[in-house]
Amino acid sequence: MSSDLDRPAATTSTKSLRLLQLASFTSQFDRLMIAPMLVVIALDLHESVESVSRAAAIYLLCYGVAQICWAVVSDRLGRVRTMRLALVCAMAGGLASSVVPDIGWLIVTRGITGGCIAAAIPGALVYIGDTVPVEVRQAPLTDLMTSAAVGMMAATVAAGAIADFASWRVAFALTAVLAGVLSYFMRGMPEPQLGPPPRVWSSLKGVLTNRAALLVLALVLAEGLVLLGPLTFLPVVVHASGLSVALSGLLTAAYGISVLLFARVVKGRSKKAQPATLILIGGSSAVLAYVLLVINHGAVAVVVGSVLLGGGWAFMHSTLQTWATDMAPGFRATAVSLFATLLFTGSAIGAALYGPMVDTGRFTLMFAITLAVSVPLVVTATLGRRRYSTTGH
Repeated sequence: MSSDLDRPAATTSTKSLRLLQLASFTSQFDRLMIAPMLVVIALDLHESVESVSRAAAIYLLCYGVAQICWAVVSDRLGRVRTMRLALVCAMAGGLASSVVPDIGWLIVTRGITGGCIAAAIPGALVYIGDTVPVEVRQAPLTDLMTSAAVGMMAATVAAGAIADFASWRVAFALTAVLAGVLSYFMRGMPEPQLGPPPRVWSSLKGVLTNRAALLVLALVLAEGLVLLGPLTFLPVVVHASGLSVALSGLLTAAYGISVLLFARVVKGRSKKAQPATLILIGGSSAVLAYVLLVINHGAVAVVVGSVLLGGGWAFMHSTLQTWATDMAPGFRATAVSLFATLLFTGSAIGAALYGPMVDTGRFTLMFAITLAVSVPLVVTATLGRRRYSTTGH
């Protein structure tokens, strides 16, 4: 990663930021759209929900593992060129996902798609990190997260409806086309001016010998399990109460709406509130969500829990994300890529761990495990961020 750190905000045009936000939207729509379609895909392919959830787990795992590879490419090929290449490859994977004959091919094509579209959000984060001063960086990063929330919300509503009234294959094809169109329109974005790319090992060593970076990476691994792990299965939990796939997706869209609304609050308070305070607020919201869902996981409880989890993501993740762009600034691409790798590795662990539980209706156990992880996560993240603000390491 280049060591040319904080350039004037003016180098990032409004048009470029909008395209980055659209990339964030597309990535999150693609990531979450399988959640409301798990039951429909299982029925159509004559498989169990657990089997189909493996496609989601492999997608998340490939999404995470591919991050460091895209970081290396980004340092050499350029931020924008890398994102455009990744989106074209994701288009191919998405189109292939829409025509698969069986679950085996679905797992393969979703893994490919996840590994390709993995460059979108980290690429956008690094682009902003390269061009926006750290003092004002949380605002555009929060806007990026807001776009991701809209993508999540649209995925749970639109994908479920498309699967119910047309076909789950149409939903996969839709995102593929969107990725291709976005790649075309990103061709005019200016590339940040970077220095000579460092060696891969030097970048990894620069991050992995940084105490603050190691803490953030450990935190985001747990955060992936807590804030993303059960998210894939919330529509299934609602569907189990007797509601349709489309309605289940609509109700769990409360998560995306919550992130969207709370993100505006975070953006307004980011210059005044201490980062540790934002983490504590978001983490406490997630803990409350899982306390509620352990007690009751009916449709109303899932909606309320989704709102609380959305608040957790808006406050906690946006703050950890901003921290990630500053924890090893001389190796920003590698640091942010490892951050995303561990976030989605944690999410993939959750998908793999919870899939069998969901298939047998053991929802309480899923939420109880997540609650047990969330408490130490919140305490450690809050205290760690407070110390970083005081000492800078």
